[in-house]
Amino acid sequence: MTSIKRSSLLTAIVIGVLLAAMPFAVWEFIQTRELYVLSQRFLPDIVARFHGPGRLRFILQPAVATILGMRDGAKDARAGSSPYLWGFAFQAADRAALIRSALASVRNLVAVAILLDVIAQFLIFRIVHPGAAVLIGPVLIALPYSISRALTNRFAQWRTHRVSAAAAS
Repeated sequence: MTSIKRSSLLTAIVIGVLLAAMPFAVWEFIQTRELYVLSQRFLPDIVARFHGPGRLRFILQPAVATILGMRDGAKDARAGSSPYLWGFAFQAADRAALIRSALASVRNLVAVAILLDVIAQFLIFRIVHPGAAVLIGPVLIALPYSISRALTNRFAQWRTHRVSAAAAS
C-alpha cells in the first residue's frame, strides 16, 4: 500500500470516527445548551487527560513532531529558506507553500493525534467531543513542530556561516 493510500485511509478513519461521535455531541449540546470547548468543563477535562489513559501521548506526539520539525528545518537551511515561523509570519508570498510543506510532513501525525484524543476521551469520560479532539490533537503537534523547525533552521544557518567564515580566514 502506498504512502498516499495509507494517508487517505487514515484520514477517512479519523473523519468517520468524528462523524460517528457528532450525534452524541449534538445531543449533549441540546441538553446542556453549552458548546463543550467553550464550557467550564473543558479546562478541567484537559487536566484529567494528563492522568488518564493515553497520557504517554503528551510526551510521544510532541517528541515526534519535534523530530519532524528538525528534519524539515535542516531541509529549509540547505535550501536557503528563511526560518519557518519568520517566513510564516512575515512573508505572505511564502505562507501557502510553508503550510503545504508542514501539512505534508505531519498530516499522518495530526490524524493519529486526533484519533488518540478521541480514544482517550472515550476511555476517560465515556463520551467523545469531536471539537475538542480536532482542537487538542493538532495543538500537541503544531507548536513543537513549528518551533523546532524554526530553531533548527536558525542553528544550521548559523553553523554554515560560522564554518564558511572560518574557511575564508
